[in-house]
Amino acid sequence: MRSLFVAVITLAVAATPARAEDEAIAKGRPVDKGPLGVGIVLGEPTGICARLYLKDDQAIQVAVGSAIFDGGLQVDADYVFHPWILQDRDTFVLPVYVGPGVRFIEYNDKPSYFAAGIRGVIGMVFDFKNVPLDAFVEVAGVLQYRFADGKGAGAGLNAGAGVRYYF
Repeated sequence: MRSLFVAVITLAVAATPARAEDEAIAKGRPVDKGPLGVGIVLGEPTGICARLYLKDDQAIQVAVGSAIFDGGLQVDADYVFHPWILQDRDTFVLPVYVGPGVRFIEYNDKPSYFAAGIRGVIGMVFDFKNVPLDAFVEVAGVLQYRFADGKGAGAGLNAGAGVRYYF
């Protein structure tokens, strides 16, 4: 089951078109920074993360890792927009991002069970202009359905912070 989730997310990221590199950008992300960032995330989940910019203000982000509080393997994916830029300096840009997403988790309870749901994410990304790095912090509300006897629908909260290196 876990390898299926990783394969689906990898295929989705690989099949997504990259943003054009020949755009002249006066504000926002620098032209010479690649569109794909890979890094680590700490929180819920704790593991690896990736972000692929489709445009300067739109991206797809994924995270795969251990669900620390709930126990299990968690995979989430979001389509995020950057509607507000809090700071745009010579060395960094600080946008707020929001967007819808999905979450899949296999809980480690005895017996283990699977849950799927939707999530809404909001966060900030400290995007460096002179080095191919960014740092982020985010919070996401989750509505999910637990496929186990007596579990049913429920709500939850995810929060995390991390860094990514861009290629």
